[in-house]
Amino acid sequence: MSLGDDNDDDGFGGSGQTRTRLPEGDAPRRAPARSSRSLITVVGVVVLLLAAIAFANTGGGNGDAPTRDQAKPPGTASEAPTAATGVPPVTGRTANIPSGFAHDQQGAQSAAVNYAVPLGSAEMFTASRRHEIVDAVYAPTVAAARRGDLDRVYSDKGFLTRIGLKEDGTAPTGLTFISRVIPVGSKIESYSSDRATVAVWYSSLFGLAGEGSQNPVSESWYTTIYQLEWVSGDWKVTDFDQKDGPVPVGRDQAASGAEEMADAVHQFGGFTYAR
Repeated sequence: MSLGDDNDDDGFGGSGQTRTRLPEGDAPRRAPARSSRSLITVVGVVVLLLAAIAFANTGGGNGDAPTRDQAKPPGTASEAPTAATGVPPVTGRTANIPSGFAHDQQGAQSAAVNYAVPLGSAEMFTASRRHEIVDAVYAPTVAAARRGDLDRVYSDKGFLTRIGLKEDGTAPTGLTFISRVIPVGSKIESYSSDRATVAVWYSSLFGLAGEGSQNPVSESWYTTIYQLEWVSGDWKVTDFDQKDGPVPVGRDQAASGAEEMADAVHQFGGFTYAR
């Protein structure tokens, strides 16, 4: 993300890549060939495993997926920290942003993750849309102050120049501006009936796609810790703190061409995130 709330040029750097060099010396020994029966057995097990995973992720297709009340709260002893509950996401929306989250730990996590996406989006660079996002995700007691802070950041000519945008926050002709957050996971840091602290780990795509771009799209990794408050029947942001990482090792994959990257931002939509 390059979180839209507190952007500076340091927050938009690309992630490095690490190459793993195999030890030099004798060539590895060739593994003995398996019998065809053994190979068929292995393939069969893999196919069954993949089918089981797909079945579990779709809830079996029999309508028996757990309801919000049946799902175990995150952090219970019998549940891995990153395990998904399978509860469907919310259906409500405010300013085209998911809203109406449950008044529990899962609801707080879903709210934080869903708010991270618009706060780190390219829409934050348009004043009218930025104000809608801030009013939708922040608590009323802090929304006005945050609007002012963010207006100063996103109207700073030096900042816009450094990231390759025009003074009005739009991309130069022939280029596509990309700023997108991809949440990886979330966890509760603390929780009470009306307040929650939620950490969201995510990757961020940021830059200008197109021929001649001086700021090509790069990937970064961050964790943002959101302070949430239960206000008028929903979770709202009151404050946040962002830090780098955890950052995975990059693979040796060739970067996509400028046209392919520009097309992708228009062809692939986002998600509504549940815990």
